[in-house]
Amino acid sequence: MAGAVGGTGGSGWTWRPVARDPLLARAFHSCTELRGRFYLVGGLLARGAREPSSDTVVFDPAEGQAVRVGARGGPRRSHHDAAPVGGRWLCVVGGWDGSRRLATVSALDTERGVWEAWTAAPGSCPPAGLSSHTCTHLSDRELRVAGREGGTRTQRRYGSIYTLMLDPGARTYCYKEEGYHTVSRSGHCAALLQSPGPHPGHQLLLFGGCNSAEPEVAGHWSHGKIKAFSLPQGGTTCCPPFDGTACKSREQWAGVPAGASRTPASLMFCGWALCCAVWWRNSD
Repeated sequence: MAGAVGGTGGSGWTWRPVARDPLLARAFHSCTELRGRFYLVGGLLARGAREPSSDTVVFDPAEGQAVRVGARGGPRRSHHDAAPVGGRWLCVVGGWDGSRRLATVSALDTERGVWEAWTAAPGSCPPAGLSSHTCTHLSDRELRVAGREGGTRTQRRYGSIYTLMLDPGARTYCYKEEGYHTVSRSGHCAALLQSPGPHPGHQLLLFGGCNSAEPEVAGHWSHGKIKAFSLPQGGTTCCPPFDGTACKSREQWAGVPAGASRTPASLMFCGWALCCAVWWRNSD
């Protein structure tokens, strides 16, 4: 695992190793930040492996240590994606279980240390099966899913976009297919960015995963739907090494509503401080 360190005087960025541990050696897994720690779920643990792993590893950058989570019943997954929800759950969406592609949601309750299989709510219209897709956190009740649906033989020339609604209290989820499509992509990246203009909104851009060299918009939100705050100088907030107290004080200064859903827009290491642009989603 490596971190990017910002230079001074326009010298740019350099990469340096921050951890070397056999527990981190895997591919086609998910790596998600939650409460200042990184959760690695599943993936393929060896070259040529066909059976996904079901283990979960937590890497604490402050300690520089990786440990395997003892929670049982973890989903056997690769080519999936995961998103933090409510500062408590790690939701694993879709992926390959060794025999088929899934569109289900499994969640690790980090407070209780147990895995939960959430159930589809009535009216859910799930994809045929997801792999090598992206799952972007918009709020603690709303994710945006884009990418491969179905197997390679059934791939269409376009990709569907889904809104995945979550109800953490009921442990349920509901897929809704959006009325527009993108080109067919897999193994791509997604980034939620602020759009330019006097009243900036936000747009979700997809990069790579197909023959096209151009990014593609997979969602747009008008001004005020998704908000962010920054320092008075215009930079992102900088917290001491994974100390939530400083983050909370800056959120209060910026007027972030109490209990608002937060989406880490970008995470990077500046020395050993976590620099985080924090977004929150207004309730519709």
